[in-house]
Amino acid sequence: MSIQASYGHGTHNDFVLVYDPNGDLSISSAETARICNRESGIGADGLIRIVKRDGKWFMDYRNADGSLAEMCGNGIRVMAKFLIEKGLERPGIFPIDTRDGVKHLRVPESGDITVNMGQVIDEGDEVTAGTDTGLWKGYHISVGNPHAVVFVEDLAQVGSLKHPPVVRPKELYPEGVNVEFVQITGDHVVKMRVHERGSGETQSCGTGVVAVAMAAAKHARENLPTKWEVNPPGGRLYVEIDAHSNGILTGPAVIVKDVEIEEFLER
Repeated sequence: MSIQASYGHGTHNDFVLVYDPNGDLSISSAETARICNRESGIGADGLIRIVKRDGKWFMDYRNADGSLAEMCGNGIRVMAKFLIEKGLERPGIFPIDTRDGVKHLRVPESGDITVNMGQVIDEGDEVTAGTDTGLWKGYHISVGNPHAVVFVEDLAQVGSLKHPPVVRPKELYPEGVNVEFVQITGDHVVKMRVHERGSGETQSCGTGVVAVAMAAAKHARENLPTKWEVNPPGGRLYVEIDAHSNGILTGPAVIVKDVEIEEFLER
């Protein structure tokens, strides 16, 4: 069976997308890790298997190490771009199901894609996170998946994110956590770096960007609704969080090329 696969990115958070509408493929964690390996594989932050379930597109997302993730804000925009470019959907508004529920996207023929991320929850816990250069206080935010968001005076203080940051209290995150380090650079403008569980430091993180916007509003003692420009290393994204804590993420998505993955599968 010929497998249709592509490589794409959203603000350089990159993915291998595998088109499997009938759910014929079972790609293991080990196979995912081989595909995503940047030295011996194709190289990516994660793998998206595109399936159709009960008449809806479903994003089966796995981190680079093969572990499951509930949601990926950059990945779902890249998947939507794939569906448009391959003629599987028309430009406009359509749903994509995820492990965090159905998300609706507004996908134009060209330009930025907007996704309704659903509820952004401030869990109310005070957390600390850091590296061997220091620890900083922050917020426990849920965007379908868990985030620890901390604020620093300068992102250069953070140092290397080659290894997972220390996060306390550890028991809040039994399945791991995405950690965002944030520097406020202007009026409702921030820069960030992120270490994603299962993938390491990435150039961007869609759910992380949304978590950062909520945490930034809390940090500024600002009531909802709120709007923020968030700048991870990979590019610029925009987040709106309405009065009901619903998050809207807008940013680019690019399909770069088709790729072959058969050599990485055990068949």
